[in-house]
Amino acid sequence: MPAYTYHAINPLGRNVQGVIEAESERAARSQLRQQSLVTVKLQILTLSPTTRKGDIVLWQARVFSRSTLAVWTRQLASLVSAGLPLERALSALLEQADTPAQRELQAQVRAEVNAGAPLAQALAMHPREFDPLYLAVVDSGEQSGRLAQVLIQLAADLQAANQMRAKLLTASLYPAIVSGVALLIVIFLLAYVVPQVAQVFTSTQRSLPGLTVLMLTLSGWVQALWAWMLGGLVLGWLLLMLALRQAAFRQQFDALWLRLPLLGRLSLGYNAARFAGTLALLAGAGVPILKSLQTASQTLSNMALRDNALQAIELVREGAPLAVALSQNKRLPGLLPMFASLGEQTGQLPQMLQHAADHLSEEVQRRAMQLATILEPLLIVTMGAVVMLIVLAVMLPIIQLNQFVR
Repeated sequence: MPAYTYHAINPLGRNVQGVIEAESERAARSQLRQQSLVTVKLQILTLSPTTRKGDIVLWQARVFSRSTLAVWTRQLASLVSAGLPLERALSALLEQADTPAQRELQAQVRAEVNAGAPLAQALAMHPREFDPLYLAVVDSGEQSGRLAQVLIQLAADLQAANQMRAKLLTASLYPAIVSGVALLIVIFLLAYVVPQVAQVFTSTQRSLPGLTVLMLTLSGWVQALWAWMLGGLVLGWLLLMLALRQAAFRQQFDALWLRLPLLGRLSLGYNAARFAGTLALLAGAGVPILKSLQTASQTLSNMALRDNALQAIELVREGAPLAVALSQNKRLPGLLPMFASLGEQTGQLPQMLQHAADHLSEEVQRRAMQLATILEPLLIVTMGAVVMLIVLAVMLPIIQLNQFVR
């Protein structure tokens, strides 16, 4: 049954907007009249070009943010587990939509479900909003008849991933802000303050202290080359982005990134935690292990780790146990194949993989907080030392001149 977006006026003279389902435009107008609404505009609801399946959209924001998607999934799971039919659950959520974009998206999903399509197929028409992991879990839940339980697990996984991402962002935000502010202050002092003060002493024809001469030299470079330096940074960034689009270079770059002392370990732990959590979710939902591995490999943002995951898929396809296949990946933490082996031996693979994911996630968050704790005072001390050197470079000629006058 098609859906229509409408703009109408209620008996109180207020504008009303919404979505209504009807067999035809005439039937839709009739339903609105029965609700004592005067139709101003009525338009059939179809997939927009920017949301059509298979399209690539670079600039349009997602309708559902990560946190909003987790909340929506949990609400849908609650309604379905309460015994409400899927169509009525989607209708109830449609009425609670916060934005017109969310209302339109949910109306499209509901219309497809009412037309007889499975929920996973209806969601697959919006690949920008629902990734392959989400679709695989929903599809397995529908096929196994455990949609409510699977949606609850999916909502919990989304919430856990959001919490880990938020903690990592919080841990890195303060050092990034301090570094940016410190850099701007140093550039301002070198480009404006130091030259202004130095003009007072250059007319005295006296030799300046070595620190002052050094700061004046740096100041001259900043004034003369700041545009070139900025352009070089922008050009270097663009060239790096273009190079990262090449598969071979991206794999080598990501492999080198994993070898970094601090950031590499954080990246490895984060990717391993997401990989283990995704495997646990899919295995618990009844998805075959090969499909689970293929979907979980797509959650790896590091191409070197993804290549190793694809090698593990080939080993599993040839008949190797999951633990053996994962143990061949020397980059993954040894904790993951160990828990996988325990899960295969005890018949509790999803639970063991989830334990591994929880442990890896906690370890990543702990390391991130430790790194932030160390960086915060280190950045403050470094910033203070640099500013002190600049102030000394300005003050030394003043002290020297004062002694000469005496």
